[in-house]
Amino acid sequence: MEPGAEIAQLVDEMEQLLEEAKSPLTGGAGRKIIEVNDFYEILDEMRNVFPDEFQTARRIIKEEQETLDRAQQQANSIIADAQQQAMILAGDQEVVRLAQQQADAIRDQADQYERDTRYNAEEYADTVLAHLEENLKSLTNTVTRVRQTLDENSGPRNTTNNVPW
Repeated sequence: MEPGAEIAQLVDEMEQLLEEAKSPLTGGAGRKIIEVNDFYEILDEMRNVFPDEFQTARRIIKEEQETLDRAQQQANSIIADAQQQAMILAGDQEVVRLAQQQADAIRDQADQYERDTRYNAEEYADTVLAHLEENLKSLTNTVTRVRQTLDENSGPRNTTNNVPW
């Protein structure tokens, strides 16, 4: 499932709950009656999903770092192999010079590969985190709207915060 998809689905369920809610018999303009337990169940599910979203983002970043580490190891191995081959062929100055050029070219390719891989990994991680941030903002906005709707529908609230979380 795509990052944030489960949160988006729960927000949709919350919105559907509000859409399907009935208007009160009196003073119903802009007011709805909802089943509070259904609403709290959806909020609880959202709270349970957040750690999964963060864990997914951390896993993706870790996998990308492991890919970068493997690329660096491969680059180091290629460089070491090229240097070893250059030493074996070092009987003649021209051969040594050509081997050094080849090793430098391989090193440059490996460095470029590392930069490209790191750039792609950072771009991917940024995209995933931006998507997660967007979903979190959307969820926050939705929760704010729902709380405002609840405040509008329920009148004065008990401010002692005895609501169990």
